[in-house]
Amino acid sequence: MKWTMMGTALACANPPAAAAWFTEHLGFVVGADLGWYVTTQHPAHPDLSLDFIERNHESWPAVTRGTTVAGTLLAFIVEDVDAEHERLSAAGVSVVMPLVSEPWGQRRFQVAGPDGVLVELLQRIAPDPEWLAANGLG
Repeated sequence: MKWTMMGTALACANPPAAAAWFTEHLGFVVGADLGWYVTTQHPAHPDLSLDFIERNHESWPAVTRGTTVAGTLLAFIVEDVDAEHERLSAAGVSVVMPLVSEPWGQRRFQVAGPDGVLVELLQRIAPDPEWLAANGLG
């Protein structure tokens, strides 16, 4: 399969508000806002889109229409996760998993995004050689 763009669509109660959260805190830019549908992109990643669709809209699949998001996490790899943690904490964003360094080579934290979506910011770090060896990866 050859594809030219990747997009993620999230069903939400208020698409403009959800999009505003991602523009305010993560630098996304709104491309189109129809009220029931908002598309965003990040200037550094034009081949990816993050869209928000009103969860009761007729364009959303009937089988999940009206349901809330559960078990969804969007992860973003960043250059300086400590600075992002400080910035988002200072902005009052709810940190739901504190900053932690994982032995498999990630430093990460999670925040509560709109409509039940979790947002993880992480930075790659050197993995623990003992952990790698103990898990058959070293």
